[in-house]
Parts: sequence; C-alpha cells; structure tokens
Amino acid sequence: MPRYAFKIEYDGRPFCGWQAQSGQPSVQEAIEGALARLESDLPRIAAAGRTDTGVHATGQVAHCDMAREWDPFRLMEAVNYHLRPNPVSVLACARVEESFHARFSAVERRYRFELMARRAPPTFEQGRVWHIRHPLTLAPMQAAARHLIGKHDFTTFRASQCQAASPVKTLDAIEITMHDIPHGQEFHFILRARSFLHNQVRSIVGTLERVGAGAWTPEDLRHALEARDRAACGPVCPPDGLYLTGVGYPNDPFSG
Repeated sequence: MPRYAFKIEYDGRPFCGWQAQSGQPSVQEAIEGALARLESDLPRIAAAGRTDTGVHATGQVAHCDMAREWDPFRLMEAVNYHLRPNPVSVLACARVEESFHARFSAVERRYRFELMARRAPPTFEQGRVWHIRHPLTLAPMQAAARHLIGKHDFTTFRASQCQAASPVKTLDAIEITMHDIPHGQEFHFILRARSFLHNQVRSIVGTLERVGAGAWTPEDLRHALEARDRAACGPVCPPDGLYLTGVGYPNDPFSG
C-alpha cells in the first residue's frame, strides 16, 4: 500500500485532542472520516504528536496508507474538501517510503506557546492564547529557562498520568520573546526537543509565568527541577496558547 505523509494545521478547541476517542470528536477522527470518503477500509493514521484537548497545530505530521496510488496534490485537495467544515487543513502531502513513520521517524518536535498579558481580554484570539491580567518581566523568565536546557530528569514537569518510560529528556532550546500589542504584551515561548513528556510544555510555561510575575526567582525554578517532584512544579497553564509548530525528520518529506 502506498504511504503518504500530511502536514496538518488545526484549531484544537472543538476536539478532545488528536487521538480518536469513543463518543468524542478528535482531529484523527475528522481526518480519517475524510479519507474514508476517498477509500474504504483504510488502516488508522498515525501522527507525530498526540496533542491534548484544546491544543492547536500549525505543523502536525501524520501518515496514512492508501489502497491505490494518488497524486499528492490531488490527495491533499480531496482530503481538504471532505474535511469541511472542521477547522482542520492539510497544508502539504507527499509520497513517502514504507519505512517512514510520522511518530517514530521524527528527530525533533517544535512547540510554541502564546501568552497575552493585558487587562482587557482577547477578542480575536480568544481560545488561542493564554490570557493573564498582570504584567510580566522578560529577563527573569529567560534566566530561569536557561536552567532547563539540556538533559535533565523532568519529573517535576511531568503529568502524573504520563506513560513515558523515563522522565529524562533533552530540551534542545527554549526561547522567550516579548511583543508589544495594544495595551499590553504578548510573550512567545519556543521549545525544541526530540520528544516531550505529557504536559511538559504547559508545566514549564506555567512555572515560568510565576517567575515573570515575580512570585518565583530563576533559582526557585532550578530548585524545582532538581527536586524531581511533581509537587514542586508551578501551576500548569491552560492549553489555549499551545501550538505544535513543526516536526523534524532526517529527510524532510515536504522539502521537495
């Protein structure tokens, strides 16, 4: 069966997350429903990351096996047609080798978290940013984030229900930038790693927000990391501002 890779974006608000769950709408179910309109009895599709309820994507990657050969552009167009009116779009489609796996072939995942700091609530970005009503200071958050870069035991920033075999992960980069918006600021947190633990990004951002607000110091965050204790973590931020923005592979299937 020929295998195809899809680059996908979606608004996570209407879904219970990526993974199909009985009786609940999921991104996986929406895409598989569109594919079923093209060919019946297809195997399940697999994705690079199983995003949680309310989490968005601008660069999710999934693969599927089709029963017959398709022109990638025509397949993309057909899937997008049948995805309507779901807030899900296939941005690119590529024919890949049978050895390609959206999850297991990935060597990097990139996430962005968007936080809006201003008194007035968001109008157009409601549900797409984490809104807080108090100001944040950028430099302490950047200083605290440096403690997290590299290989660490991230038990403190790992959800209790995480099923990963080990809490040890390598965070390759974390960049925090501030952008002026009307009557406030927007902060972007960019994180890169081969893989992440369940709720790791939201736990990190929620704790960094406490540093930016002045409730924690950068050293407090370092001590929390070294504690290797979930109880030492700061608050876990909501999913609203989290985006899976890209997945890296040794050979990018969409670079052609």
